[in-house]
Amino acid sequence: MSRYLDPFLEMLAAERGAAVNTIAAYRRDLSDYDRFLNGRGERAETASAASISAYLTHLAAEGASSATAARRLSALRQFHHFLLAEGLRNDDPTLTIDAPRRGRTLPKILSEAEVERLIETARAGTTAGGHAGAEALRLHCLLELLYATGLRVSELVDLPRGALRREEPFLIVRGKGGKERLVPLSEPARAALSAYADARARFLPGGAKGGGTTGAKESPYLFPSRSKEGHLTRQRFGTMLKALALEAGLDPKRVSPHVLRHAFASHLLANGADLRAVQKLLGHADISTTQIYTHVLDERLKRLVTEKHPLATRD
Repeated sequence: MSRYLDPFLEMLAAERGAAVNTIAAYRRDLSDYDRFLNGRGERAETASAASISAYLTHLAAEGASSATAARRLSALRQFHHFLLAEGLRNDDPTLTIDAPRRGRTLPKILSEAEVERLIETARAGTTAGGHAGAEALRLHCLLELLYATGLRVSELVDLPRGALRREEPFLIVRGKGGKERLVPLSEPARAALSAYADARARFLPGGAKGGGTTGAKESPYLFPSRSKEGHLTRQRFGTMLKALALEAGLDPKRVSPHVLRHAFASHLLANGADLRAVQKLLGHADISTTQIYTHVLDERLKRLVTEKHPLATRD
């Protein structure tokens, strides 16, 4: 498979605008499939529907979830479709394979009070002086932006320096596939962004921790760092959030950037937002992805009937 894998991944990047993380995930999944086929003395060019069914059975035996199996099958479908389109085989063995049944898993979220506790804890740290104060200003800014916009963590840490335009009440975000969307900013988020602006120089590569930017090379990122990526990494931000959760008296296992994205969407819907509007804010291409949050709407409807229906209070 190796000689076909790289051209397939290049096609995903060039024609579909697949992100770096997406490409890496496809490489891992398809490499695992290739190892399985090699163990059976088979190749992707000649693998049958029975081979693919055997692979899915193998995944289940290894303890893979139905969601993982469904994701792997999706990768196999696209890869085999590529082989067919390129004339490398004359059929697509995935056409007769049914996707594993997936149970409906509700997203993990925090309550509004818990998010407020996180934000207040982050805000309290901004009064510290020196580098500790700068770190706290950055964390508070990240948290306010994430909860105000529902950005994917990769979108957040990759924000350009141009996002520092403090007079604008919105962000222009480049999401999956290079698609841009307009995301409004709350007043607390704008205030946190403004407060962070002056502390940003401390995180510039070559910048002095004690203050000043002599010799520092300006960074194109809003959240620069000395990492090889040039900006704060997803992993580092996740670690910072868990430490903040512990400080706020919350279970760190329940707190992550993605959980805050879920909280953003769920809290909007719980307070009356339209599902289509939330879809646009989250950058979902298909509303079916956003519909995972409809459990919030169900709860709101139940509460509405209980509190507002004239017969609800009858004995």
